[in-house]
Amino acid sequence: MSRKILIINGHPDASAERLAAALSDAYARGAARSGREVRRLDLGALLFPPVITGLELEGEPPEAIRQAQDLITWCDHMVLVFPLWIGGPPALLKSFFEQICRYGFSFEKDSHKPLLGGRSARIIVTMIIPAFVFHLMFAQGVKWLRRGVLWTSGFKPIRTLALGNVFAADRARWLEKVEALGAAGA
Repeated sequence: MSRKILIINGHPDASAERLAAALSDAYARGAARSGREVRRLDLGALLFPPVITGLELEGEPPEAIRQAQDLITWCDHMVLVFPLWIGGPPALLKSFFEQICRYGFSFEKDSHKPLLGGRSARIIVTMIIPAFVFHLMFAQGVKWLRRGVLWTSGFKPIRTLALGNVFAADRARWLEKVEALGAAGA
């Protein structure tokens, strides 16, 4: 059972009106109700520069990234909530993980041994297309995160919830489903 949960809202707009924010809130409510400790990170409110060259990854990370690394180290379950845009995640989320996944934090430099084992992850991705279309055509938009970031860093298991046809009429149903996931720590 996961006790320390980090919820990352990967929407570039941190406003509470966004579905990603509402889903993050719902997961946090369910997790807190079940006695789990929850911490949050809203990428839309986080200030950090993009990685332009590989040399930038050799030095110390920016302060905001170091604090985010501390939160990832703290958790034993990480939840990522974001919309699917143009077949993939928002650029801010990819940029965030480019900064986070440095040698010595995510994996060892020489052996590439994962350093974040013992943690699980849940990806919650929203989209206006039906979820089955996502699984048939656009799943590669999340595969880089599952395999290239989380799995190579040692996260297991990694579960994905694709919420398709996300329109206002379905909002209450999605929030209820995600709150139940939070209560289960899954």
